[in-house]
Amino acid sequence: MTGKPPSGSRWAVGLFAVAFLLGISYVGWLASGAPDVEPDTTRSALDPATDRPTRTPRPSRTPRPSRTPKVSPTPSPLPPAFKVGIVAGHWKNDSGAVCDDGLQEVTINLDVAARVVAILQYEGYDAELLPEFSEKLAGYEADAFVSIHTDACNVPEASGFKVARVAASAIPEEEDRLVACLIQEYGEATGLSFHRNSITYDMRDYHAFNEIHPLTPGAIIELGFMGADRELLSENAYQVAQGVARGIACFLEGD
Repeated sequence: MTGKPPSGSRWAVGLFAVAFLLGISYVGWLASGAPDVEPDTTRSALDPATDRPTRTPRPSRTPRPSRTPKVSPTPSPLPPAFKVGIVAGHWKNDSGAVCDDGLQEVTINLDVAARVVAILQYEGYDAELLPEFSEKLAGYEADAFVSIHTDACNVPEASGFKVARVAASAIPEEEDRLVACLIQEYGEATGLSFHRNSITYDMRDYHAFNEIHPLTPGAIIELGFMGADRELLSENAYQVAQGVARGIACFLEGD
């Protein structure tokens, strides 16, 4: 035997030398400064079940108060409509004046009176048509009362209209104002002239004036003459009726 160490011992010595060198290299690497690794602090904010960040719960909303329902104001009651009584002269009694050709006064009176009532009702008044004689006239109360008549045709050249009130009036100022309104508005609507000096006693003592309530303002109107004014009275009855209705409205509205 020559005295050399066996080959297995040399292999072991080699491995030991390699391990020693690796250990020294690792110690040197540590000494040179390994990169700092901060601890994982985000884990505490993670949901362990889903490994996701947990949401901060939202505060519950305060319920809004319900709106107070709006209450519509109670409308103020409308004032009662003015009451107006319109008499169609001679209606349901007799024919009134009659012309030679057969034209009757009552025909003109009723036509115009009915139109006056219709116009006043359309304008919001409580108007009603009354006959010449009626039980309703006894103590009749209204804001205005007008009886409609027409002059005869026995004076062919006569033209114009008349308006009058009762002679012994309990309310002369009011009835004078009613008469004045009728004269003004009817004259403007028809173009006829007013015959102040031809007003008869029968007009001032008209029977209905003594039947209606003494505090009901009343007037009587002769629309025109059935001779010279026939065309106006027969063919333009609406224009004639408008003149009467405007005169009544003038009185009621204080124009």
